[in-house]
Amino acid sequence: MTLRLSHILFTACLLLAGNANVFAADKPLLLAGKQSLYQRVLAIPGAQLHQTPKSTGTATTPFTAYYVYARTKVGTQEWLNVGTDRFGDKKGWLKSDDTIEWNQGLTVAFRDPAYQDRALLFKDAKSLEDVAQDRSLKNYERLYSEATAGKTRKSSPVAAIQPAEKLDIQDDFYLVPIQKHKDIYVGNQQARMLEVASVPLRDAEPKKTSDYRAGLVFAIDSTLSMDPYINRTREAVRKIYGSLESANLLGNVNFGLVAFRDNPDAAPGLEYLTRTYVDLKEGSDPQAFMTQVESLKAASASSQGFKEDAYAGLKEAIDKMSWEGNAARYLVLVTDAGPRDKTDPLSSTGLSAEQLKHLAREKGIAIFVLHLLTPATKADHANAAKTYKDLSEFPGIGSLYYGVSTGDVNRFGRVLDTLAGQITMQVQMGGAMAPQQNTAQTNDAQLASLQQKVSKLGYALRMRYLQDTTSGKTPRIFNAWVLDRDLRNPEMPSLDVQVLLTRDQLSDLHDILKQVLNTAEEGLLSPSNFLNELKSLAATVTRDASQLGETTATTAGTGNSLADLGFMREYIDDLPYTGEVMGLSLEEWDAWPASDQIDFLHRLEAKINYYRALHDHTDLWVSLDGGPVDGDSVFPIAIEMLP
Repeated sequence: MTLRLSHILFTACLLLAGNANVFAADKPLLLAGKQSLYQRVLAIPGAQLHQTPKSTGTATTPFTAYYVYARTKVGTQEWLNVGTDRFGDKKGWLKSDDTIEWNQGLTVAFRDPAYQDRALLFKDAKSLEDVAQDRSLKNYERLYSEATAGKTRKSSPVAAIQPAEKLDIQDDFYLVPIQKHKDIYVGNQQARMLEVASVPLRDAEPKKTSDYRAGLVFAIDSTLSMDPYINRTREAVRKIYGSLESANLLGNVNFGLVAFRDNPDAAPGLEYLTRTYVDLKEGSDPQAFMTQVESLKAASASSQGFKEDAYAGLKEAIDKMSWEGNAARYLVLVTDAGPRDKTDPLSSTGLSAEQLKHLAREKGIAIFVLHLLTPATKADHANAAKTYKDLSEFPGIGSLYYGVSTGDVNRFGRVLDTLAGQITMQVQMGGAMAPQQNTAQTNDAQLASLQQKVSKLGYALRMRYLQDTTSGKTPRIFNAWVLDRDLRNPEMPSLDVQVLLTRDQLSDLHDILKQVLNTAEEGLLSPSNFLNELKSLAATVTRDASQLGETTATTAGTGNSLADLGFMREYIDDLPYTGEVMGLSLEEWDAWPASDQIDFLHRLEAKINYYRALHDHTDLWVSLDGGPVDGDSVFPIAIEMLP
């Protein structure tokens, strides 16, 4: 019978070389071939912690992360002396059979099965390879049909199938680290087969459907001439409060509002960059919302050019709003101006649309954009629309963007009423409606398309909420092989590749790349000194014994890429997926025109800003020992966000 993987914790089973004697060291054991990465294990359900090998044990919390200080064998059983930190605080002994060994953590996360086939996990690599290279898909179709129906035969090569519901790492932390990988081709597309190992996660408490709540936050441009749109937003919220009160559902849809302008240093009359008028906690009360936003008025002074710092308003809403407790999270940007992107000297965030979208997605927030195409900003309409469409792209749904022609206030009001009303209706109806069945009739094709997307998004969020407590039975540990590409459409990834980094490692990575960026920027002004300066920096970085993750370069200041020079940290070394920054050859850099070099530095700077923003989001980090967030807390960083 197929094993269901509902709410599971995946982690790697990497063989570590060497045995230690029973006497524990003051520092944890190093991973084989590493200078600063320590051996760590996770306790599986049922594991017991012993004061000495074979003594009576006490239950330990499943998935607690331990550092390994010593290894010894008593008879045929290997025992591990473990501690919860790397500073000598040893807690006792675990049987190695009660743990899963854990390396620096290249991981994958399952994509939402609402938009593509659920991933099949195979018992061995050969079976997966045979199915992947059979482009007729007959064998795959049969195996997939059996697995989805729960009728997999004992002789089937399929060990398990991805759960039907979406597994959200923010709601229920899980890992899918890679134990081994093998490159293959699926048709003409390069792909990788990945081996993972799994253990069951705790069963979640069932959730009551009446507890389903939505958070709807407006990030509103409050610069010159925005008063009509501010007033119309207030009117829309007032209407929705009335319908919620009639349905006895006040508190099930909570509203928030953030106003943004532009850099006050460049235009002092603007008074502020961002200001939160209503938090989601306050926004459950109609009177509180209306009272708080009564003082919101458009600025009397104008900003520079056609742009405003919209990203500052969005980031304020993502960072500062109390999103907890809201299963569905919506952020609506209202503006007539283009955003100040990472390359803009007046940008306060230094983030690109892609980085901002990642921050929102990591909190489960969908971004909508209502773009007011007013005549005054016509010169920037096309560029702004392209950026906002990218920013509002939601996986499997599409772009949640609406361009309000001529900035017409009445049309804006209809769209806002429709959008907010539809979200409210989804809460009122308890998610019972199937996608695209609750959209109102309209002659506006753009609005009809947005309605369909909102319906599909709301339904998917509701189904995820209702299904995320479904539990199944799995053995304590099993290994399986999975393909990182969709077999029906090999160009589409079936998994999101991530690297599990600690908060200290991310801080270290930020600091190193910041130094590289500064050196490269200086090199633009003095190209002849750039290579020498970079080599000098590499030597300094490699000699610094205090760095958390030492480089793996045997010599500093030699080689032809940042990785060769010693900037590659051990925690991102040896990964089968590589990024553009560390792999960039200095010869290639030297051959680039200045415009390409500047574009590259902008991308690097955006990653650095993203690391800082993510580091400061303490609510996103997970402490595997159950303690407070600290330097050893972890988060899976998307592979494309690594250097």
